[in-house]
Amino acid sequence: MNNTTHHPIIIIGGGPIGLTCGIEAKKAGIGHLILEKGSLVNSIYDYPVNMTFFSTSERLEIGGIPFVSNNPKPTRSEALEYYRRATIAEQLNIHLFEEVRSVKKGAGIFHINTSKKNYTADFVIIATGFYDIPYLLNVPGENLPKVTHYYKEPHQYAFQKVIVVGAQNSAVDAALETWRKGAEVTMVIRKGEIGQRVKYWVRPDIINRIEEGSIKAWYHSSISEIREREVDIQTPEGIVTIENDWVIALTGYQPNLEFLSSTGIDLYADEVRKPTYSEDSHETNVKNVFLAGVICGGMNTHRLFIENSRVHAEKIMKTIKKIYDL
Repeated sequence: MNNTTHHPIIIIGGGPIGLTCGIEAKKAGIGHLILEKGSLVNSIYDYPVNMTFFSTSERLEIGGIPFVSNNPKPTRSEALEYYRRATIAEQLNIHLFEEVRSVKKGAGIFHINTSKKNYTADFVIIATGFYDIPYLLNVPGENLPKVTHYYKEPHQYAFQKVIVVGAQNSAVDAALETWRKGAEVTMVIRKGEIGQRVKYWVRPDIINRIEEGSIKAWYHSSISEIREREVDIQTPEGIVTIENDWVIALTGYQPNLEFLSSTGIDLYADEVRKPTYSEDSHETNVKNVFLAGVICGGMNTHRLFIENSRVHAEKIMKTIKKIYDL
C-alpha cells in the first residue's frame, strides 16, 4: 500500500515567508502544503517573551493582510496572533511539528521524507530561516544544564549569578531583563562595544547600566571554561574566574546549509556559503527547487528580513505559473 501523498508545491518552513509562499500559491490556484518542524512561525515563538520588534507592523505584514498593533513597534505576542490569524484567514494547508528529513528528485518529481510521512511534489520551496542552529562556544562545560543558547523570560534568573555572552539585541535584552529581576549580571563580549545593530531605544540603556556598574561587562573577552559553580573568562587582563549559576550564550544562529547541500543545491565555497539561485526567479541550480527568505543569504543572516523577503514569494510563483501556463 502506497502512503505517499502528492502536492503540486511543498513549502518547507512555516515562518512568515513560508506562509507568504502559501498565500501566493493560493492566489495562483495551485495546491500547496507547508511543512514546519516546530510550531507556527517557530522562530518568532522562540524569541524572548517580552521582545519588541525593530520593524513597524506594516513591514511584517504578509499577503496584504493588515497587521494592527497597539504599539508603534509590535510585540512578539502580537506577531504570533497576527500570523495565526493570517493562516486561518487564508486557509493555508500546513502541517506543524513535522520535520523534513530529505528531498530527493526522481522520475520528474520530488520525493520528500518527513518525520511522519512521505510526499511527492512538482515544486519545492525552501524557506527555513536561520534560528535553529546556535553558534556554539566550543568550550569545556558548554553541555552543562545551566547553559542555554536561547532566552525566553527573566523570572527564573531572579537573585542568581548570570553570565550573558554576546552584545547584540538578544543578549542585551537578556542582560537588562534579568538584571531588573534581581540577577547579578556579567556580560562577556568578544568585541570592544555593544553591537551597533542593537535597537536604538535600548542601546543607551545597556551602556548606561554598564557605565554605572550595575551590569559588569568584560570586553574583548570570551569564556574559556564553564563549571557547575564557576566560569573562567579569558580577558585582556588574563583569566578571571567568577561565581556563576547560569550562562545565557546568545552568540547568534546559523541556517541549516547542510540540508540545502543534501538536496543538491550548490553553495559558494567561501565563508558566506551563499546558495546558488537566480535573483529573478529564486530557482536554484536544482530545477524546480526554489529558495525564499533569509536562507538565500547563506551565513549572512543580516541582509534579508520579512520586509524585504516577501517579494521572493511573488517571484517564485510567477515562475511556477509560467511553467503551468496559468
